[in-house]
Amino acid sequence: MSYLKEIRISGSGGQGIILAGIILAEAAMLDGKNVVQTQSYGPEARGGASKAEIIIADDFIDYPKVFLADIQLALTQEACDQYAGLIKRNGILIVDEDKVSNLPSTAAQVYQFPIVRLAKEKVGKEQTANMVALGVLVSITGVVSREALEQAVEARVPSSWKEVNQEAISLGWELGTASQSIAQGLWHGGDLSDFCNPNLS
Repeated sequence: MSYLKEIRISGSGGQGIILAGIILAEAAMLDGKNVVQTQSYGPEARGGASKAEIIIADDFIDYPKVFLADIQLALTQEACDQYAGLIKRNGILIVDEDKVSNLPSTAAQVYQFPIVRLAKEKVGKEQTANMVALGVLVSITGVVSREALEQAVEARVPSSWKEVNQEAISLGWELGTASQSIAQGLWHGGDLSDFCNPNLS
C-alpha cells in the first residue's frame, strides 16, 4: 500500500497556523513526497478560527481536502471542538494542554503538551508556538524528516527569526521524544519540560 497521510493543523488567527502548514508541506516536498496544502481562516484575521490541511503521499493525490485526518493538531479549545470528530479512529490528536481543557471523546491516541507556555518560557517568544508544535508533530509521527523540516524553516522564515524558530523546532522535537519515553515506561514523573534540552532554558 502506498504512503498517504492527511494532517490538519488548527488554532486561532495570529498563531501562525497557516505558516506551519506551508512549512510542513515544503518539508514533505524536500523529502521527495507529493503534497497538497490548503488553508482557511475564520471571520477575523486575528483571533478567529484558522486551519491548514496537508496531504502527503508517495503517489498522485486525487482530492485536495482532508476529511478524516490521520494527524490532528489543536492549539485552542475552539479548534479542538470543531475538528475532534474529523479524525480517524487510529489517528493521532495533539493538543496544547493549557489551551484545551476539555478533551473530546475519541478513539485517537491523544498527546498533550504545554506548547504555547513552553514557547514563551523556554524559547522566549510565544509567537514560536507554531514551530514548537511542528517539532512535536514531526517527532511523534515522522511524517517528514527533521532535516527537511529544518531546511524548510530556514528557507521560509525571515533571517531575524531563523535562529529562534530553529530553537523552537528543537524544543518541540525534545517534547515529542520525551512523550515516546513516557509511552515506553522510561519516564517516571516530574515536569515533562525538564526532559528537554537544558540549553533551551
